[in-house]
Amino acid sequence: MPRSCHEFCWRSPRAISKSSLSLRSFGDATRHMKSIIFIFCVFYFIAASLFAADKPKHNAMPREAGVVPNDATAIKIAVAVWEPIYGADNIARQKPFRATFAAGVWTVTGSLQKHMVGGVALAEIAKTDGRILRISHGR
Repeated sequence: MPRSCHEFCWRSPRAISKSSLSLRSFGDATRHMKSIIFIFCVFYFIAASLFAADKPKHNAMPREAGVVPNDATAIKIAVAVWEPIYGADNIARQKPFRATFAAGVWTVTGSLQKHMVGGVALAEIAKTDGRILRISHGR
C-alpha cells in the first residue's frame, strides 16, 4: 500500500492493479458517506424546526389601540382607497372628511359643498385590523 499520493502516482500500472484498493472498497466508502450525510441532514432539519418554533413567524404585534387607532388614520386609509376608484380630483372636492367610530368600525365620509349636487364617498374600516368593510359613493 502506498504511503503517500506521490508514491501512488509513480507506481507502475501493474503495481496499481495489484494494490489493495478496489472498486468494492470505494463503493462501500461512498455508501458510508451517503448514510452520514443523510443522518446529518435529518438532525439539521430537526434542530432547525425546534429552534424555529420559538421565534415568531413575523414581527407584527397586535396593538391594544388597534391598527386604526384614531380618526386621522381612518381618513388616510379611506382617501387611499377612494382615489384610485373615484378619482383624485373628485375626492379632493369632498374635503373636509369626517370620521366617526361606533362598534369597532370607523365610518369615513366626504363632505358635500353647498353649491354641489350629488353624493359623497363613504368607507367603513375595522379598527382592529384595518380591513375595508364597505366602500360606496352616493349619487
